[in-house]
Amino acid sequence: MDPIDARPSPRPVPALDRRAFLHTAAATLLLPSLIRPGASSAAAPRRPVPSPAQLRWQQDELALFLHFGVNTFTDREWGDGTEPPSIFNPTGLDARQWARSARAAGFKAMILTAKHHDGFCLWPTATTRHSVASSPWKNGTGDVVQEFVTACREVGLRPGLYCSPWDRNSPVYGDSAAYNDLYETQLTELLTRYGPLDEVWFDGANGEGPTGRRQVYDWPRVFGLVKRLQPEAVIFSDAGPDVRWIGNEKGEAGDPCWSTIDPDAVPYPGADDPGIIAALQHGSPEGSVWRPGESDTSIRPGWFYHPGEDEQVKPVEELVRLYLSSVGRNSKLLLNVPPTREGLLHATDVERLGQFRTARDRMLGLDLAAGRRVGWSRDAADMMVAEVILGRTARIGLIDLGEPIASGQRVAQYRVEALTARGWQGVARGTTIGYRRLQPIAPIDAQRIRVVVEAAVESPRPLRIALYDGDGVPA
Repeated sequence: MDPIDARPSPRPVPALDRRAFLHTAAATLLLPSLIRPGASSAAAPRRPVPSPAQLRWQQDELALFLHFGVNTFTDREWGDGTEPPSIFNPTGLDARQWARSARAAGFKAMILTAKHHDGFCLWPTATTRHSVASSPWKNGTGDVVQEFVTACREVGLRPGLYCSPWDRNSPVYGDSAAYNDLYETQLTELLTRYGPLDEVWFDGANGEGPTGRRQVYDWPRVFGLVKRLQPEAVIFSDAGPDVRWIGNEKGEAGDPCWSTIDPDAVPYPGADDPGIIAALQHGSPEGSVWRPGESDTSIRPGWFYHPGEDEQVKPVEELVRLYLSSVGRNSKLLLNVPPTREGLLHATDVERLGQFRTARDRMLGLDLAAGRRVGWSRDAADMMVAEVILGRTARIGLIDLGEPIASGQRVAQYRVEALTARGWQGVARGTTIGYRRLQPIAPIDAQRIRVVVEAAVESPRPLRIALYDGDGVPA
């Protein structure tokens, strides 16, 4: 998500920093809409639930982002649109290598930058000569997008595409009506030539500045086009409508993190009113739409490949921490791994992806709760309690919880306790759970584990509970 300069929102949102937001979130536990577990919610309106496409998207957990284009050859992050197409000439482009590497690392989807802000198109478009058709790669007959989606489908990855709305090459950018027509044509090409897509990715980039060309994007038209041509795809942007940005490029979801959000809080992609980042980070228990957060970050300092960053690839421990702070906080991790000038993922990046898979397998390899009896009950305070009887003393260092989100997200506060030789001890507290909550704890020898739901927006459903010894959790 690049810095943006967009028109002001007609619906300003009060500013909330993280501390103030968490204070506000805690205060909402007193609202009538947040109930004591077990209390009747028969009169409450039906809460949002995910569509099948949104549910499938979240269950994938991991997606790979590929920033590739003329910036790869100029060693820049942002091109200015003056780059000659002749510089785009990957000598060994192999989209199958991208897909195999992603699949081997346990990723389920991949998204390609079909066009970045420089306006260079990785497919032969009829809208501009600033594309692969004017490059020496394959004598102008190549199509990176086609090779990408073909490679994805060969190994069972879900393909997605990003087409930047900001175009620094187009002569009609800034003539809003003319450029919106051109952009619709580009999107129509991408959405009709390459078969089913699973995610169409947008940002609100509009960075020409106050003295530059001012483009007003027609987002309702754009979103409507995607829904018409790719009805099974989820649409990502700051404002959804299906998936929202998490509010930073660090790969970290907020805590709490609701999949529901007030749509007026982020009215359009690129809106920058006070409070928007907090809304993106945390969502809202009162939210009227289901719009889960996607956490994006890069495996390198930059988004495009730079030879000078070959020694700055994130260590595996940091990747595991990213997994815990994204997937483990009810989000999805979109990890950027940029192809090189040869058109391959760098050997160091591929090795690191493999190490990431090994580390996750080690951390989540043996579920100590598997096959154990889980009992649901209510305590003296009428709070819902799930108790796992381990049958023996076991070392527990990681709690893995999940709600059946097909029925919505309900838990607003919980605590975890362990029965040890010294009796019951509190080991963790948390706010939201959602699709998945991974919570490392100080390792403890326990005979039983219980999860007490202390507050919820609706009567909670039985939780999925897995327990691990904590081996492989970064310090």
